[in-house]
Amino acid sequence: MIKPFKGRLMPVSFLFVSSLLVSATVFSASANADVKANIGFEQRNFISDALLAEQTDSSSSLTGLIEAYRDFDNNAQRLVFSASGRVDENDSERNHIDLAELYWWRQFEQFELYTGVRKVTWGVTESVHLVDVINQTNALENIDGEDKLGQPMIELIAVRDWGTVEAYVLPYFRERQTPGLSSRLRPPLPVLEMALYESERKQNHVDFAMRWSHYLGAFDVGLSHFVGTDREPRFIPVVEEQGGAALQPFYAQIRQTGLAVQATVEAWLWKLEVVSKSDNFIGRHTSAAGGLEYTFYSIAGTNGDLGVIAEYQFDDRRAQYAPISQNDAVFGGRWAFNDLDNTQILALFSQDVEYGNRFFSLEASRRLTDSWTLEAELRAFANADVRSPDYSFRNEDYIQLALRRYF
Repeated sequence: MIKPFKGRLMPVSFLFVSSLLVSATVFSASANADVKANIGFEQRNFISDALLAEQTDSSSSLTGLIEAYRDFDNNAQRLVFSASGRVDENDSERNHIDLAELYWWRQFEQFELYTGVRKVTWGVTESVHLVDVINQTNALENIDGEDKLGQPMIELIAVRDWGTVEAYVLPYFRERQTPGLSSRLRPPLPVLEMALYESERKQNHVDFAMRWSHYLGAFDVGLSHFVGTDREPRFIPVVEEQGGAALQPFYAQIRQTGLAVQATVEAWLWKLEVVSKSDNFIGRHTSAAGGLEYTFYSIAGTNGDLGVIAEYQFDDRRAQYAPISQNDAVFGGRWAFNDLDNTQILALFSQDVEYGNRFFSLEASRRLTDSWTLEAELRAFANADVRSPDYSFRNEDYIQLALRRYF
């Protein structure tokens, strides 16, 4: 990740926008190239006062995204490029440009080859993606874990009658970035930039992964195994030289086996993700998420479809190793209006069965014109228990609006 911006929003916005437009122009000039780009303005306002004096109650951001690909050799080869960035008004730690994808793909007679920086997703559940272990989470963008950093890799894919086999070599590890002191939705203590590693090779440790997937009747099954650096850091409390308390990220070496299953039966979707993960510090533990989604079509005689979601999240880690979603029931709905403006709403409600914490999330989007879209986002935390891992988020309810221009 490149983090060159240290100033305020307006002084660097022109450079940021200009870079995206120039990149789009260069790729558009190439024959057989497909280029998409957008620039957005986001305004996030928190409902409650900040718990810490250095934190702000609102922030403005300028965001950008460019995606491009070019096919050649009679569509047997492809070059793909994707980059995104953000300039934040208050927190220079959120300022970044990330090379999400830059890879070459080649179709051979018996297999496919990917070389470069890619994003890979295997998850099937709505509320959490436990089996996705290839890419690092981009924690500077959002707290939902959906945004990922590009991962350098070499990938081989072989498609056979008995299933699809994927093999990965991951030669470089990317650390998770965290917001700065002025940002909300961050750990209660400062996070040190220098991380600790179990491996002596640190970020240069070579990781490996394999996955088999296949359709078995109504079931879509994926079985994966990963050996290498854990994408999920543990934060160790330390005392800085100045005497203040801080958190230092630590990345262990893990072995993780994952199973993802999705069954499609008429209007029903049954989903399950299970992960068995072990390391040299806390041993082996199990995480799981599963549930269903049922879609009601043409609601009240309209074009709209409503998908009702119910899932359960489980993790047997406890005490200082417990994640936020360790014993939670999740309910929600996805409403697709299927109109010309592509209006969509996704609402999720999570109830922590063990601590009683509640979390509500609402995401909505609508196209205003052929080039402009409006997005809204609401996150709310309630009934926070002091023992729960997300207690520090108890005052972090916020509303966000985003206006994006597409090219």
